[in-house]
Order: sequence, then structure tokens, then C-alpha cells
Amino acid sequence: MSSLQLPPLSLYLHIPWCVRKCPYCDFNSHKASPELPENNYVEAVIADLLESLDLLQGRRLESIFIGGGTPSLFRPKAIDQLLTAAEKHIGFSDNIEITMEANPGTFEQDKFVGFRQAGVNRLSIGIQSFSDLHLQQLGRIHGGDEARKAVAMARTAGFDNLNLDLMHGLPQQTPIDAEQDLKIAVELGSEHLSWYQLTIEPNTEFYSRPPTLPVDDLLADIQDRGEALLSDAGFQQYEVSAYARKGLRARHNLNYWQYGDYLGLGAGAHGKITQPEKGQIVRLNKTRLPEHYMDTERSFTAAERVVEADDRGLEFMMNALRLVDGVTRETFEQRSGLLWPDVAATVAELQARKLLTSKDGVIATTRLGQRYLNEVLAAFM
Repeated sequence: MSSLQLPPLSLYLHIPWCVRKCPYCDFNSHKASPELPENNYVEAVIADLLESLDLLQGRRLESIFIGGGTPSLFRPKAIDQLLTAAEKHIGFSDNIEITMEANPGTFEQDKFVGFRQAGVNRLSIGIQSFSDLHLQQLGRIHGGDEARKAVAMARTAGFDNLNLDLMHGLPQQTPIDAEQDLKIAVELGSEHLSWYQLTIEPNTEFYSRPPTLPVDDLLADIQDRGEALLSDAGFQQYEVSAYARKGLRARHNLNYWQYGDYLGLGAGAHGKITQPEKGQIVRLNKTRLPEHYMDTERSFTAAERVVEADDRGLEFMMNALRLVDGVTRETFEQRSGLLWPDVAATVAELQARKLLTSKDGVIATTRLGQRYLNEVLAAFM
């Protein structure tokens, strides 16, 4: 086994409340009460941060992602307190990327000016579709016009780096419908798009009452036409569902996909921490229910698990092979602690099946491999 090396460090902050739970959502989110326990929650997150400092081994943060739920339900003051604590106790790298999720139904101009002043420099807006019909089917609280207005308000508030979340493969959606969503997103000048297929997950309303989704041939047509449209508009696909204008790839997500480390704070947050001195990688899950997370008599951490060496190859590939450009053998060895010969036979087999390429020390999925990524990953189990 090779020596593990410390990868870059990111921070994920989870705000678990939203206006209404969407029927497709399997994230740890809870319907907000009229009065959120904002102060108590911020205090708990900062206390959790302070307890976690020994895990970080002197690294500064390369990126922060504030997700949920709907983080924009919080006041700018609360976000400022969280970011100030992170900078004070951990430290920020130069030009740190700080992203916050926001939903169109929660946009207020003054609020978003406050988020920008607090240090948030990138917004990820959960639009999903610009079609009122499809938004209703998805249980969203906003309409297409509100989505457009949210982008305009974000620009007015000073944000020059926007990601728009869009879904495809929606009930009754045609390739023309999906193209229209992408055309509007492009026309709005977004710097980054997360364009992903709706999937039915366990423990969701859609799982118990599944809608009728487009058949596979139609999904393939949507995918092909959408990718062509985005390419023509100047977006580079760099991950299975991520597209960016030149120089504007999501650095936080890249750290996930390249098997970097991340500290997870907040109810239900997950984290991954490398410990080279122990030769191990640890995954930590935080207490899921907000009221338990804020209970000073309880531990913030619900579970801690060492990733066994036999599992690291699969974990690494599950992330890295989503990247269009792939990953180097050197990165594989440094961040998994394994040696390339441990996976070389599997890589060779997948090459023979035209699912992977391996050239000049870089391994990557082919276009066919991206389409059959689950089959590719199964080979590393």
C-alpha cells in the first residue's frame, strides 16, 4: 500500500429546513416552522466546528458549500456568523469559492445583497425547470417567471458566478421541453449548469407513488440533444451532469470528485477526512434531526467509520470516473493509499470493452462508459 497524502480540504454546511418537502427529495430536509431556531443552530454548528479542528491538520479551506434544505431561509447575519467562524478557526485559501444554495421562492433582494456582503461569492439556484407544468409536478413552490426573476435579483445583488440546477427526464417531458429549459438558462447568462436526470429515490413521496417517466429511448434523445445545445452555447461538460463556461468549473464539487477531504457540519452532514499518520480515511455522519443536533447533551457525530482498504478503490472510482477528463494514476495512489497494480487488471478489462481509456497516466471513462457508469463501477467491487 502506498502512503496516503493529505488532499485539499473543503467545508460543507448543512441548513436542514425548507418551505416544503419536494416529492423527489431524499436529502435531510424538514419543513420550516414560522420561527426557525436560527441562533441555536448557528451556535451548535460553531461548537461542532471547534470540536472538529484536530481533524483538519492545519489545512485551510479551498471551498465552502452551504446546502440544504434551503439555506436562503436563514438571515444574512446567520450566514455571516458561520463564515466568520470558519475563517477565524480554520482559515481560507486565497480566492476561496463560497457557494450557497437558494430556491427562487425564497428570493428577497436585500437578503441576497446581505449574503454577498457576508462573503458568499457563488449561488446555486434550484430552478429544476422553467415550465410551470413541470414545476407543479415536481412540487416546487415557484413558477417559471419567479425563476427568471431570481436570476435577475442575484445579478443585482452582485453575484457574477451562478449555477442553475435543472432536471430532465420529467413526467410528460419531451426533448423539445428539455431543450427549452436549457435555452432559457443559456439566455439568462448562467456560468454553470447542473443538468441531471430525475431519479426515483427510496424514502420519497415519488417512491411510494411513482410518476410515469420518459422511456429510455426518449431519455437518450433528451441527453444527446441537450449536450449538443450546451456545447454549441460554449459550455464544457466536465462531469456526468455538470457543464461550465471556460474557467468556471465548480471547485467544491471537483474536490469531491477528485476524492478530496471535506468537513461536514450541521444536522445530517457527512464528512471525509484523511489521516496519513494512521494510514486511514474516516467518514463521519452528523446527528440527523435538527433538535438532536442542537441538544447540548448529545454528540454532534452519529457515526464514524474507517474506510477499509478494500473499499477505497471503489469509493475513489465512484467519484473520479464521473469526470470527463478523468484522473491521474498519481492522484489515485496519493488519495486512496492504494497502488495502481491493485486496479490495473480491472482497468484493462474495461478498456477492452471500450468503457475506459488509460493514456499518459490518466484514466477516464469513454462516452460509452459515461452512459454505463454503473456497469463500470460494478467492475471495481
